[in-house]
Amino acid sequence: MKRTERHHLKENEIAEWVMGLREWFGANRNAATYGALVIGALAIAVSGTVAWRQWSATRGSAMLAEAMAVAEARIVPPAAPASSAQAPSQEPGTYPSERVRQEAALPRFMAVAEAYPSGQAGIIARYRAGAALVALGRSDEAIRRFQEVAERSSGVYRAMARLGVADACLAAGQYDRAIAALQEIVTQHPEDAPLDGVLMELGRVYRLAGKVEDARKAFKRVADEFPQSPYAAQARRELDS
Repeated sequence: MKRTERHHLKENEIAEWVMGLREWFGANRNAATYGALVIGALAIAVSGTVAWRQWSATRGSAMLAEAMAVAEARIVPPAAPASSAQAPSQEPGTYPSERVRQEAALPRFMAVAEAYPSGQAGIIARYRAGAALVALGRSDEAIRRFQEVAERSSGVYRAMARLGVADACLAAGQYDRAIAALQEIVTQHPEDAPLDGVLMELGRVYRLAGKVEDARKAFKRVADEFPQSPYAAQARRELDS
């Protein structure tokens, strides 16, 4: 077949396809228009959702960074006034004590946590709010914040939250609750945190609670099951003492 003939056949095929498409569109104008609108709406919805998530993540990260800047600001005791009539001066961007700094950071962390409850920035902020509450001596509130993190997250954040619960209970002298939180990690979620470290902390809490035999068992597990652990030598010293 000559090249020109092939070319004409190709043109005829394209023309027939275009004519067929025009006829179908004419017969199904309403359906085609509706379908195009639906597809367009879906495309807008998907792109809008992606853009919203990106904006939310960026905004959440920015808010978290601002809260972290407060939580990690320098502590500078105010300079003595030149005279008793003058109020002590405070260097901008600093705080006179750890307590004042934690009190300033706490509402900022909670603002991020409430604005982005399921996002990474919100989860980190909620955990840091729990840590601030522990430092402020508000252990019951801290426990609630850590429990919320454990419920909303997985992996390392969940493990940190469970350890946070134990730390808050320990700070409040609630040894039995601290032991229960650590035992939950050991027995139900050993994959979430280094087991040797959790057992070592569990042994310390048992000892503080006066449960010497339970403490010995925890230290022995570290020494026997994790001989290469950085905690193994310390566990053996605890057993010897």
